[in-house]
Amino acid sequence: MKPDDSNLAAPIFYDPAYELVEPDEKEVEAGLIAALKEISETTFKHSGHAMRSVHAKSHGLLRGELEVLGGLPANLAQGVFARPGVYPLVMRLSTTPGDMLDDKVSTPRGMAIKLVGVSGARLPDSEADVTQDFVLVNGPAFAVASARKFLGTLKLLAKTTDKAPKLKQALSLLLRGAEEMLESAGKHSSTLMAMGGHPPNHVLGETYYSQAPLLWGPFMSKVSVAPVSANLTALAGAQVELRGKPDGLREAVCEFFAANDAEWELRVQLCTDLERMPIEDASVVWPEEASPYVTVARIRVPRQAAWSEARSRAIDDGMSFSPWHGISAHRPIGSIMRIRKAAYSFSAGFRARHNGKSTAEPIDLGKLPD
Repeated sequence: MKPDDSNLAAPIFYDPAYELVEPDEKEVEAGLIAALKEISETTFKHSGHAMRSVHAKSHGLLRGELEVLGGLPANLAQGVFARPGVYPLVMRLSTTPGDMLDDKVSTPRGMAIKLVGVSGARLPDSEADVTQDFVLVNGPAFAVASARKFLGTLKLLAKTTDKAPKLKQALSLLLRGAEEMLESAGKHSSTLMAMGGHPPNHVLGETYYSQAPLLWGPFMSKVSVAPVSANLTALAGAQVELRGKPDGLREAVCEFFAANDAEWELRVQLCTDLERMPIEDASVVWPEEASPYVTVARIRVPRQAAWSEARSRAIDDGMSFSPWHGISAHRPIGSIMRIRKAAYSFSAGFRARHNGKSTAEPIDLGKLPD
């Protein structure tokens, strides 16, 4: 959607009182770190290489640029998007598990974006950096409402990490069948999708969402990245043949970018109703009839080699992505976002210690392998 004040209800100004920190949130955070540690140690023991505790497997590692649109109304022209400009970026496409599964175990897709050359007051522990990250998944809301409920899900994933991959493939087929039955009845299960019931759709045809909220200057928002070039929109709902292709999603991304440029829109949805658009319940889809997603920037990715061992060493091993890498104008809010700070920091530190490779934030992308 193009920016247009007439399409926007008045956004609500952020107030710290809207964030309700639970009394046991620090204990939940500690439990989350313990579960992530279990996942990371399990995969490191079996592979000899430290990987992300979640979103371990990358399917595309891309270089591109984000152009902030001119003429944005004041409520949209905030933070990184306060004025027109162009930022180089890295885009990482992934799936959610913390182990390297055959792509036939089909799980939700992720998109992480790192902008470079961003100025402004920084978030804690990123004061010396010039980056802004957006960490997105292909669903408009988080699977569970709060950090406490997420801990229960993560504990289950920790116990099944790196175990019985063939069984997981068979289970994925069953779960996809169950999910299709629910969808035929007009229903949907994020739990089935997360466990392997996601349809084997092309990662480039998906729309990605922050799911949990972040500040948008003085306001509150969620963010989305949607495909807009015709060659991407043609992939919406298109399924990838994965039989005999354990890395079939990566192969599909590489095949696409060998011959194509691509374009997405970055869109923002401002909070206009705290009852219908809660801050502390990340499982609620904010209704677009109350506040539509509005385009504030274009992302352009040229044709390129979309994945290589050299680029994997530079990005998978050498970079970390976190919603807490950025400027204060886009501070993450709500319990899911608050515990992510420690979680992402732990994961990056674990990989750096065990792989002997730092994950310092880039100041430019000139040395990124082509």
